[in-house]
Amino acid sequence: MTDEGSSRTVVAAAPPGEGSPSARGRGRRAVLVTLLVLAAVASLVAYAQQQKLRRLWFVMTLFSDHEHVAAFREMDRYFPVHWLRRGGATWEFARRPGSLPETYPWQGETRRVAQFLEDTDTTGLVVVQDDAIVFEDYWRGNTAETRWISWSVGKSFVSALMGIAIAEGHIGSVAEPVTRYVPELRGSGYDGVRIKDVLQMSSGVAWNEDYSSPGSDINRFGRTWALGKPFDAFVGTLRRERAPGTFNRYVSMDTQVLGMVLTRATGKTLSAYLEARIWQRIGAEADAYWITDDAGMEFAAGGLNVTARDYARFGRLYLNGGNWNGEQIVPAPWVHDSVTPDASHLMPGDNPLSDYPMGYGYQWWIPTDPDGEFAAIGVFNQFIYLYPRERLIIVKTSANSSYGTTHDESSYREFEHIEVFRAIAAHLRAAETATRLSH
Repeated sequence: MTDEGSSRTVVAAAPPGEGSPSARGRGRRAVLVTLLVLAAVASLVAYAQQQKLRRLWFVMTLFSDHEHVAAFREMDRYFPVHWLRRGGATWEFARRPGSLPETYPWQGETRRVAQFLEDTDTTGLVVVQDDAIVFEDYWRGNTAETRWISWSVGKSFVSALMGIAIAEGHIGSVAEPVTRYVPELRGSGYDGVRIKDVLQMSSGVAWNEDYSSPGSDINRFGRTWALGKPFDAFVGTLRRERAPGTFNRYVSMDTQVLGMVLTRATGKTLSAYLEARIWQRIGAEADAYWITDDAGMEFAAGGLNVTARDYARFGRLYLNGGNWNGEQIVPAPWVHDSVTPDASHLMPGDNPLSDYPMGYGYQWWIPTDPDGEFAAIGVFNQFIYLYPRERLIIVKTSANSSYGTTHDESSYREFEHIEVFRAIAAHLRAAETATRLSH
């Protein structure tokens, strides 16, 4: 416009917020922030999807002769976890020179121990006798610091927590039904089933643990796990097959139910309860972690990740009847009952009332022709083997790529492991005898 009385042209100021340089700058910044937020959200969504795809690929290839060593030592890259922190001074094993036998007997053959360790993709082996490590070695990139997934070895840790929870009064007894603590399982296959029957893998729930079959229940659970869906909801889909307490069928979800009972009864996560009641009391040398679903419930049936020497410390706790250097951590009667089959369907050997020739206690295995031995066993050949008469603990971590590709011993090789461990015991016994005679 033109100022009256002057030829000077005056430009009207832009309304605030429309065209001023500062307003334009604020607008550009707002757009930039919005774009950055959208990019961040898109990245998070993409990452979440990538994580689920990575999990799904991992689960779908678990039992397909696939190499899993790298994955088994970094499971926290695939799944959410709860950490267990060590506490206080590390309790150290002594060291004593020792060796492995060169051979072992198996089904009428003499086989080489070194070849067996190679064939089963062994990643760690720790042999402890009389509180001294007599052999320790690691392969395929593992070290003493590697946290390795327990698979079903973790079931024996859950059993220990159950014994502690009963002693502390959180749970009345093993005679109680699991639905007293987990009422949402009413109407499922677990409705009214005793805690004891679940502990002894005798819940009566219909289940197919055939790792080689894509349609089996265990692989169906694996897909649930991979997609981050709630473990608790999956358990509720299972149905009754037999009368509880009459047949020993290995059902991994039985341990998941025990985990549900423990979390409801104690008001703590399994990780927090294990940390406080065991981990910080046995001189563990490393923190551990437990895989969870997206809701934070632990994979009770097999998601614990621990170093080999710390697995051996847990073994030492059971070798000493639940006592740790004078402190009774797990009740001694519970340890006894855990490794003592007490019914016909739980006995080792050719048993028509069981789907596997090893005997079973409270989440612990009893080998055939036992000499007081018992073991925690996980897929892909994870072991904590205990031989009380020989004061022997053997921990073996493995990634047997052939495991589960058949539904029998040809890929499981679990009975063969027991014979290797017995050969190690005999070898150490002979060496001790020779040393004593030489003096």
